Amino acid sequence: MSLTLVAASEVITRLGDFDTLIDARSEDEFALDHLPHALNWPTLNNAERIQIGTLYKQVNPFEARKRGAAIAARNIAAHIEREVIDKPKDWKPLAYCWRGGQRSGALSLILSQIGFRVTLIEGGYKAFRAALLQDIDQIVPRLRFTVVCGPTGSGKTRLLQALSTQGAQVLDLEALANHRSSVLGAIPGQAQPTQKRFDTLIWDALRQFDPLKPVFVESESKKVGNVSVPASLVEAMRQSPCLNLQLTDSERVALLMEDYDHLVRDVDFLCDRLSVLIPLRGRAVVAGWMAQARSGQLAQVVQDLLTQHYDPAYLQSMQRNFVQFEDSTTIAPEDRSMRAMADLSRQILQSG
Repeated sequence: MSLTLVAASEVITRLGDFDTLIDARSEDEFALDHLPHALNWPTLNNAERIQIGTLYKQVNPFEARKRGAAIAARNIAAHIEREVIDKPKDWKPLAYCWRGGQRSGALSLILSQIGFRVTLIEGGYKAFRAALLQDIDQIVPRLRFTVVCGPTGSGKTRLLQALSTQGAQVLDLEALANHRSSVLGAIPGQAQPTQKRFDTLIWDALRQFDPLKPVFVESESKKVGNVSVPASLVEAMRQSPCLNLQLTDSERVALLMEDYDHLVRDVDFLCDRLSVLIPLRGRAVVAGWMAQARSGQLAQVVQDLLTQHYDPAYLQSMQRNFVQFEDSTTIAPEDRSMRAMADLSRQILQSG
């Protein structure tokens, strides 16, 4: 029998040592966040966890443990039959639950008695998350960030995608957050991750970067939609050198009409989102934009939003928060196309 209890801080540096990461929590707990590439093997599923918790509170802990043990044994047996029968003797799993207690402990004990070398996270997911947040603060100072700035619609996301295709290191916070980081930035049909999940996704990206090469990142604010960027990362970005991406106004309008085509197709939804701007721009101005949108003048609405709302706010934010923005290098693709962005990304990487 081989069962090893390991501190979460050690697991942080050893994730690649394990063949399978097993999350023994319920489906809902797993959905909120989990270790990168972990598999969900619930010792108690959602309904069972509620059932046992109710029994624990309303009857007594002993009765709850008996009933929970019976359910857990059946579930663990099913996991073994489904997932473990074909595993070789040298298979090395890592298991965890919320605090490293009964759920992952029961699963790990049985797997170790079979003869597998099982590792259990001391303190479970809760301890791992605390170690992860500390590790973000330790990784960030070791990396060299290059911040892609530029007004709304200049193609910052497209340039990051082109840089990534060229093999550059890219941290795309908007992609990780499922949000385009503006009042109109929600992506239809895609919920944002929880804050815990967002933190884990950022950590998983950061830990794989080479400190000797630059990491390109967009000039985000402290929040991307409803999730917050780790404070140490925000501070590092604001101290880093900047590239100032520029496109003509006509190209910017066309780009936004392409990237926000769901708003173009659903004018009612666009007007609903525009209403959020009333406290900032005034009821009369926003009402005018809504009327233009409903009459089909969407390009003019986008143009006005850029020049009257987004551009002034963006420039003030850059000047206030990004200390090297005034010394930024201006870069300009031929147009908004991905071909032009690919050409520009090659020029950036060749210039070092």
